[in-house]
Amino acid sequence: MDRRTFVKQTVGGAVLAGAAAASGRFSRLFAAVPPVPYDLVAVKGGEPDAMFDVAIAALGGMTSFVRKGQKVVIKPNIGWDVTPDRAGNTNPKLVARIIRHCLDAGAKEVYVFDHTCDDWRRSYKNSGIERAAKDAGAMMAPGHTESNYHPVSVTGGKVLREAHVHELVLESDVYINVPVLKHHSSSQLTAGMKNQMGIVWDRGYWHRNDLHQCIADFAGYRKPDLTVVDAYLMLKQNGPRGVSLDDVVTMKTQLVAKDIVAADAAAAKLFGVNPDDIGYIKIAAAQKAGRKDLENLNIKRIAL
Repeated sequence: MDRRTFVKQTVGGAVLAGAAAASGRFSRLFAAVPPVPYDLVAVKGGEPDAMFDVAIAALGGMTSFVRKGQKVVIKPNIGWDVTPDRAGNTNPKLVARIIRHCLDAGAKEVYVFDHTCDDWRRSYKNSGIERAAKDAGAMMAPGHTESNYHPVSVTGGKVLREAHVHELVLESDVYINVPVLKHHSSSQLTAGMKNQMGIVWDRGYWHRNDLHQCIADFAGYRKPDLTVVDAYLMLKQNGPRGVSLDDVVTMKTQLVAKDIVAADAAAAKLFGVNPDDIGYIKIAAAQKAGRKDLENLNIKRIAL
């Protein structure tokens, strides 16, 4: 049985463990991961690529997350057919710089994808991410084909008990979540946990069955190895797509953390709301998917 067949036929935690064992990919499951010196790094005042350079350096460099020969999946927000100045998608400069750091750390393959809301071809192109990713040395993978998503059990989920997750994530050694921080009409806020809806097929179920609880449930299933919140430009209203440039403010800020809940809590405060007022942040913290108590975390703040 080859690795992809094994992934398709197995459910839940056995997917990752079995696929790793069958293929010899023990690196993510069993290799010692060096501790990072900070729970969260917040950078302001620079361009997206420069801010990531100093943030990842503060966390010990990309070699703290990526090792030689590993397969890396980067998941930006590419959901919308809008240009970068509209702040509906992740900044392409940031995506490109993350890719380069992964390759410099020895990654064998780097993939970038999203299950888009608008037409995927136009979203990939007009977001600027497709060109930036390819120029940086990554491979773009479409996320619009249902057969590429496979069922997994969401252990401990209160409402979301099963999801269909894209095989790139199931087969990855390292998964990097790169959301853009913005307003959302349904969840109030989009950041790291909400961005994970782009790695599943059946997200309509989430919207119909307590969106905040489903987002929090899934946060406990597959935690990204790194979450990088892009707040260079921020959509303050009319999200998730935006209406015009009047919806956009320039923040020149970036948040980087291993803990997706901590990243979202900090993102909420940056957006101007209390993390406890965002349902999925409060629920995810209560379900031990991560920490929202920023006052007790070791945070490195950098101004460029």
